Amino acid sequence: MKRYISSSLVIALLLFAGSALAQVQRTITLEEAIEIALENNYQLKQAKNNLDLADYRVKSEYADFLPSINAGFNGSRTSGQQFVQEEVAFRDVISKSVGGNLSASIPVFNGFENINSLRANQQSKLSEEQSYQRAKEQVIFNTASNYLQVLLDMELIEIRRENLENSQKQLEQVQAQVEVGSRPTVDLYNQEAQVANEELLLTQQENSLKFSKIVLVRQLQIDPMGDYQFTVPDIESEINSEVIESYSLSELIDQALLNRSDLKSAISDIRALEYQLDIVKGNLYPSLSVNASVSSRYSDRYSLPGETDIVDFSDQFFDQQINKSIGFSMSFPIFQNWNRMTSIQSSKIQLKNAELNLDNSRLQVIQEVTQAYNDYSSYMRQLSASEKSLIASERAFETQQERYNVGSSTLIELSQAQANYVEAQSNYTQAMYNLIFQEKLLDYFLGKLSGDSIKF
Repeated sequence: MKRYISSSLVIALLLFAGSALAQVQRTITLEEAIEIALENNYQLKQAKNNLDLADYRVKSEYADFLPSINAGFNGSRTSGQQFVQEEVAFRDVISKSVGGNLSASIPVFNGFENINSLRANQQSKLSEEQSYQRAKEQVIFNTASNYLQVLLDMELIEIRRENLENSQKQLEQVQAQVEVGSRPTVDLYNQEAQVANEELLLTQQENSLKFSKIVLVRQLQIDPMGDYQFTVPDIESEINSEVIESYSLSELIDQALLNRSDLKSAISDIRALEYQLDIVKGNLYPSLSVNASVSSRYSDRYSLPGETDIVDFSDQFFDQQINKSIGFSMSFPIFQNWNRMTSIQSSKIQLKNAELNLDNSRLQVIQEVTQAYNDYSSYMRQLSASEKSLIASERAFETQQERYNVGSSTLIELSQAQANYVEAQSNYTQAMYNLIFQEKLLDYFLGKLSGDSIKF
């Protein structure tokens, strides 16, 4: 039995290992990542559900203009003392009866409640549409940001690997020079320490990349145990100063105030509250409705006067016992313990609060666009400065390398020049990605971010 269990465990482990080895790596581009996120994001699905619910409510409001129709059917069996007219006496009688009715009612005037309610729900639907659009923009922005972070970490890893290779080659050169006695032993120890430090920095950067991928996979809401490869698109690193100069802050602010979906949603909410206030005010008016009904019944004790035979079902139900009615009802609100006035004041306060929130949101939009505009200008200058620093540090490193090779420079000076070159490479790469990120952030604050516009 133990051998059987052990064999089963081995087979299970082999199958598991085989399935793990057979796992295919999936390559995901930025455009595919955005499509996956838009399809899987649960918040976006909730926003879509709210939009569907708003659509159903609008359809329901249209149906309120139609008459209300109700039908009913009843039946009974009665036993006990009943007066029998033919015998002029009470007898124990068992009687059976069935009945049915059909009624309709339509409001003629109810303070324009149906019209205002329809308009309020139409505005609520517009608000949900704009909220759904803003949720899409949020998903696109978060996905693009996380994808950019992965690309940045990948670029920084390449820089670390390249510098580790250079340090290892330098170590081999120093070791050879120490062996022939042209360099002191301390240079060998210093270079070994430099290589070990480069290996540590590479390991730390690899861990950063793993974490960035975890965050991106979580954003995409795909299998966290899958093997994914994210492609690096062609990125234009040339600075175009005319782009930022063509921007006008006042025009960008006007564009944001006009395009932002969250502001449009807030405006629709205010309009819906205005109609809600009209609905509450309409409760002060009288209401008028028209009603109509038809009913009939059958009883096994029903007979015509002077006859003993029970009238059959069809004659009773479809002819002799049919009752029809038509009429109207009017209601006048007189006093309801100030409930209506309290509802009016409550609706007014809700409307005022919504207007205050809209004003605050507009100020927030102006602040966001202004800050994003200033940051974009700053990152543009940082990229230009880091490019110049990269060129200068590269030349300095190459010069120190040549001087060290001919013995006119120390290893410390060479290591410092190499460190400055690595730092310049990292600063340039980060400045380039920061500029790309800031451009997408500005698009997000302007309310014009879409999956098609995410290109590098």
